[in-house]
Amino acid sequence: MPLIPEPLHHRLIQLRRVLHEYPELSGQEANTAAVICKFLEGLAIKYRAHVAGHGVVAEIPGRAGVPCVVLRADMDALPIQEDTGLEFASVHDGIMHACGHDGHTTMLLGAAALLSEEKDLPAPVRLIFQPAEEKGIGALAMIHAGALEGAGMIFGGHLDRHYHPGGIVVAEGAVNASSDNFTIEIIGQGAHGARPHESIDAVVVGSLMIMALQTIVSREVDPARPSVVSVGQFHAGTAPNVIAGQAKLEGTVRAQDPTVRQQLLASIRRIAESIAQLHGAKIQVVVTEGTPPLINTPDMASLARRAAVTAVGEANVLPLKTANMGAEDFSYYMEKIPGAYVRFGGQVPGKEGYPAHSSKFDFDEQALAVGAAYFQAVARIAGQRLSEQTTRPLPCMQV
Repeated sequence: MPLIPEPLHHRLIQLRRVLHEYPELSGQEANTAAVICKFLEGLAIKYRAHVAGHGVVAEIPGRAGVPCVVLRADMDALPIQEDTGLEFASVHDGIMHACGHDGHTTMLLGAAALLSEEKDLPAPVRLIFQPAEEKGIGALAMIHAGALEGAGMIFGGHLDRHYHPGGIVVAEGAVNASSDNFTIEIIGQGAHGARPHESIDAVVVGSLMIMALQTIVSREVDPARPSVVSVGQFHAGTAPNVIAGQAKLEGTVRAQDPTVRQQLLASIRRIAESIAQLHGAKIQVVVTEGTPPLINTPDMASLARRAAVTAVGEANVLPLKTANMGAEDFSYYMEKIPGAYVRFGGQVPGKEGYPAHSSKFDFDEQALAVGAAYFQAVARIAGQRLSEQTTRPLPCMQV
């Protein structure tokens, strides 16, 4: 028995291919939003467009007086030149749906079609089509625009090529890491390359910092708590015979534990300042905090698992294989209200080696039906929980 009606699945495949062919970068998702709005209009679902830019928020009625269940999908693409060879490959040079957001949007529209047919939803359902996830700013913008007002729980998910089509990964605990960036500016003393004793060599100072920063994770963090410190850029020097007087390092920090996150950031400052002082250089350390870690509580993971079992059966509900150090701004929503985040298996046979954010990324379109069925199930199960919590009588006070 198919997870969703075959005509709907076929329609979702065509819709996904249109979105894939015409991708749009963060903050530029006007055409994507227009496609979403047209689909919702066809279902007679009320919506608001132009939320936090090109975001769309739709409402499906349910039992009155109950907080709504929120379902979220992201919309934006990446600045990558596509090299998949697909018939519906991107027509926009240098822009590609290389992270599956075309699939996420389509899944949620599929859920909208399924939920719009139901007459007795235990709670209202709100659909959030969010822009600018790839920049890590879309979720906060949607929150500031009121997308969570009157909401009780929120659910989302992401395609994952590590798992077979038809599977849903439900995990308790951290499912995505935090993402913070740092910049270290080093001010030394430039000099002629033949007279190093007259310099404070910013290249030497920066090189020592890079090597020392790599000891934070290996020597200061519990090995059972996944974390990353990576220096991605090192800029210094103007000529081969000139000792650089200035240098700049830029890097990223990832952690799945909030305490470890703060420990890493403090250690970066300590090490950079100590090495600069050792060599007589001046430095400026700037930390830009980004998305927090995304953590499923045991209760919400259990609820999501029930929905996954309802959608695809016990055998297709999978554990998380390894820690995921990627970031996801869905975590901002879950700082405000309870929720859970899952992963949808989308492995394409023969293309397992092409990860998200690569020019050859693709996913099995069977996952579209899986996502739609899961979102329908979790809307009902979470809605029932919220309805019971709302109508449950208060306990009598002891006097």
